Amino acid sequence: MFRLVIVDDEPTVRHGLITYFDWGNYGIEVVGDADDGDVGLEVIESLKPDMVLMDVRMPQMDGIRLAHEVKSRFPAMKIVFVSGHDDADYLKSALKVSAVDYILKPVDRLELAEVVERVVQELKEAQQERTYIVDMQVKLTQSMPLLREKFLMSLIRDGIPHPARIQDRLDFLGLDLPVEATYWIIVVKIDDSAQVLATRSERDQQLLSYSILNIIQEIIGNSMQGYAFENRNAEFVGILRMGEEDTQEELLLGVAEDIRDSLLKWLKISVTIGVGDRISELAALPQSYNQAQEAADHRWYLGKNRIISIDHLQHDNEASYRFDSAQGERILSVIKSADREALHAQLDDVFIPLSQNRRQGFASGRNASLQLILLTSRLLQEVNLLGPEMERKERDVWERIFKQERMAELRDIVEDHLLQVCDCMEEKRKGKPKNVIERIHALIEQRYAENLQIGDIAKEVYLSATYMCLLFKQETGETINEYMTKVRIEKAKELLSDPRNKFYEVCYQVGYSDPSYFSKLFKKYAGLTPSAYRDQMM
Repeated sequence: MFRLVIVDDEPTVRHGLITYFDWGNYGIEVVGDADDGDVGLEVIESLKPDMVLMDVRMPQMDGIRLAHEVKSRFPAMKIVFVSGHDDADYLKSALKVSAVDYILKPVDRLELAEVVERVVQELKEAQQERTYIVDMQVKLTQSMPLLREKFLMSLIRDGIPHPARIQDRLDFLGLDLPVEATYWIIVVKIDDSAQVLATRSERDQQLLSYSILNIIQEIIGNSMQGYAFENRNAEFVGILRMGEEDTQEELLLGVAEDIRDSLLKWLKISVTIGVGDRISELAALPQSYNQAQEAADHRWYLGKNRIISIDHLQHDNEASYRFDSAQGERILSVIKSADREALHAQLDDVFIPLSQNRRQGFASGRNASLQLILLTSRLLQEVNLLGPEMERKERDVWERIFKQERMAELRDIVEDHLLQVCDCMEEKRKGKPKNVIERIHALIEQRYAENLQIGDIAKEVYLSATYMCLLFKQETGETINEYMTKVRIEKAKELLSDPRNKFYEVCYQVGYSDPSYFSKLFKKYAGLTPSAYRDQMM
């Protein structure tokens, strides 16, 4: 309900307005009245109504003066004048105080109703606007941590694009970051992040990030001033600020050590922390951040669970190394001959020079690893050895290569895969027929219920269909189809021994789609029809 106060020096007018107009129908409650402007001002100040209906001429304080006082104290309050005088000067004064309307006495109820409807509509719109503003303020307050994080991320990436507005933004976000001060950036990266996060649900990943951030922020706050935030997945950034009396790098490194040791102790995770150079202004944060990130990335040869400052990175003037096609051909040659020792030596020639190139070594090592996998994939395809199992292994190797963070681990993955390719080549070169026959037997035993074709089996054992059939006949004295039929009939006998299995169900379960054909085939091999065989078993 909206609240109304009526101010008029005529008692009959006040009584009539209160009694003979249905204010409740418009959502209005008359909460007070007064017979003069000075008394009315006290009532208005006490009750703070939404709307005031007032006479223009009153003995002590007239309506125009009262309206000025009300508007100066309560700008949003709605004022409607009621007067028995049709005077242009009063009308002008009413406009000056932003009155909603000016009604002449005697008051016409229809005219009053129109004015009241308009006032109520304005009050509702103002109420909605206030509610919207309050909601926005609540949402803004709730989103403040996210706004701070977004701003801090922009600081380390872009610096200060609008220096004139920076202090306003800092004040709005409640960040204590003087434009001129001593700063350091640290970058905290989770070691083996792919493996650490892969075993956790989304909820547990968020909980881990929250815990890491809390630990970093608490340790920073205990020793100095600064802010920590998650910059990207598995990477956290600390903006550290020290006073003039706290400029020792020992303090900075001590904070980094506390962070590393606390994360290992409480969360059981290893991190590498990169430390950028000291800077003397907020605008230079990107410089220190880039240095800290580069330092952390050099864990690939300096090792994990370390604190690495930019001073560690003394780049040698070594010649850059690139994996070339000639080296790839040499490696393919030793794989074809299945010479494992020679393969190990060839991989030394690839990875040792890459390990010595500190700036680009790891990126080049990853590229060389991918090229080696592609080369061996092409080789396997050429000799018809790239079956589903090997394709699955290749996909797994690709994924693991992109997850590694150290050169030694990268080399181990590549060498292990290349040795498996050597095994495939050696098996093909030596032609182990017994092993092939065993694999065919196992495949039929596993998939006899499917519509298994000769071509499907040939792909699985990496041989042409013709050669495979000849080899199987030579080694076993029977064809593959004969062996498959024998396996199916034996499985059918087992199923028929259970009376709960219907004849047509047994037919489908052993790989046949035609019960009539199955019955004839069963009789040919077992000497009895399926039903006669079951009767004999009972």
